[in-house]
Amino acid sequence: MLRKILTDRQEALLAEERTRLRELQATLVEAEASRPDRDTLERSIRQLDELFLLVVVGEFNAGKSTFINALLGRELLEEGVTPTTTRIHLLRHGEREERAAREDGVEEISAPVELLRQVSIVDTPGTNALERRHEALTSDFVPRSDLVLFVTSADRPFTESERGFIERIREWGKKVVFVVNKIDFLRADGEIGQIEGFVAENTRRLLGFVPEIFPLSARQALEAKRAGDGGELLERSRLPALERYLAGTLDETERVRLKLLNPLGVGRKLAATYLEAADGRLELLRDDFTTLEDIDRQLALYREDMGREFRFRLTDVENILHQFEKRGLEFFDDTLRLARAFDLLNKARVKADFERRVVADAPRQVEDKVEEIIDWMVASELRQWRAVSDSLGRRRSRHADRLVGEIGSFDQDRRQLLDTVGRAAQRTVEGYDREGEASRMAESVQAAVAGTALIEVSALGLGAVVTAMATTQLADFTGLLAAGTLAVVGLFVLPARRRRAKRELSDQLRALRERLMGALTEQFDREVERSLQRVREAIGPYTRFVRAERERLEELRAGLTGSRAALDALEERVARL
Repeated sequence: MLRKILTDRQEALLAEERTRLRELQATLVEAEASRPDRDTLERSIRQLDELFLLVVVGEFNAGKSTFINALLGRELLEEGVTPTTTRIHLLRHGEREERAAREDGVEEISAPVELLRQVSIVDTPGTNALERRHEALTSDFVPRSDLVLFVTSADRPFTESERGFIERIREWGKKVVFVVNKIDFLRADGEIGQIEGFVAENTRRLLGFVPEIFPLSARQALEAKRAGDGGELLERSRLPALERYLAGTLDETERVRLKLLNPLGVGRKLAATYLEAADGRLELLRDDFTTLEDIDRQLALYREDMGREFRFRLTDVENILHQFEKRGLEFFDDTLRLARAFDLLNKARVKADFERRVVADAPRQVEDKVEEIIDWMVASELRQWRAVSDSLGRRRSRHADRLVGEIGSFDQDRRQLLDTVGRAAQRTVEGYDREGEASRMAESVQAAVAGTALIEVSALGLGAVVTAMATTQLADFTGLLAAGTLAVVGLFVLPARRRRAKRELSDQLRALRERLMGALTEQFDREVERSLQRVREAIGPYTRFVRAERERLEELRAGLTGSRAALDALEERVARL
């Protein structure tokens, strides 16, 4: 176990590393990390207590099995010119040679080899002959490896399949050593240098640095060890140079350093992956917020424009009532005269004249203007719904194919929600009942106006309400029709009564105007707010999702950023061991 050989300083680093990686684990759960990624991190944490793991990769004809046999000094793996490694082999130390096939496709081989006391070796299928399950297993072992030996063949180094596999190794931040095998096939020593340069240049371009490169002949080395020849043939194979490097790399301190670095590399890679996904989601949500802010601006302008236009349209109603008052004053000047004294005795006639000359068609005009306002409001609401529907439609079409990684359910939830809200808005536009809305609004206005005047109008229209208000609260309040009118008529009494009648007419019309304007304004405000509320409710699920996701992702991003920074700092300290 690793703990048995740790110093106090290394023990402290191990404890801190476990803590940081467990914190990252919790954050990855919040990030909806995939099960394979979470399992990979869990295995990396567990392997801190395992033996050093050396993973050998490369194409099937690069001679990996021969190389491992030469390294171990005995033929534990089958060799051949065809893909003989059809499963992953895990080589461990044991008192006797044994083989056991696991259900996951891994064959465990134990043997009494001294090197295997210090390390476990994994032999993988060729990169150019990987079945899907083998590829998954290989991808499982590589993140757990403490050191990767990449074997390529001198007769065809750096093939396309090898390039692709190296790029995947780079993602995990693995320490890689290159083995250029089969140099015994080359005709001149100069060719070895050329191949080394070729491999160095390509790995520098792919990995960003030049790793250790060891040209050798695994066949010659195995033959030398079989024959017990540790002399010229073994030196000519160049395997001892790699063995000396591995001995230095696998000494106690370096082995611990690499063992601690390995899970940090896995953790940093996962933190970077999901941090990038979180940034991509936040960027997408910023566009969503822009859409919502645009809709909010549309609604604010809608309310502002409606208020301004309503006030303008309301002046038409006020003008009708002003004309009403003007006719009333003229009526009293013409009627309350001595020459008309006997006419004043006919109460029904005076009232009829008042309705004909003063009230006239004012109620119908008021009703027509109010209906125009209602039609305008209904049309404006429909236009607003279309604007919202268009905004959501553009958002859906513009980002229909924009995904932020197949991580969790964010993309699917967001698209489904946007589709649902957008379709709801579109259905509202398509099924908008103009006549129904206008009728409902007209009834509401009628009820509001009647309510301010305490008039029971039943099924009568707005014009009837205005007529009732005008005839019952204006004509009767003037006192003209009270009993005994003729008895008080005189040279000085009639002018005073006329002034009183005109004053009361103006007062009552002012009250009527205030009640009518107040009722219309209040109902208008209520209808505009109702319209806005309907839009807000329609986009509410989308709005809540965007806000909640932004808050969650910002917290997640902070957690991932903190984890990555902590792992970076810890990696620097481990690297200085």
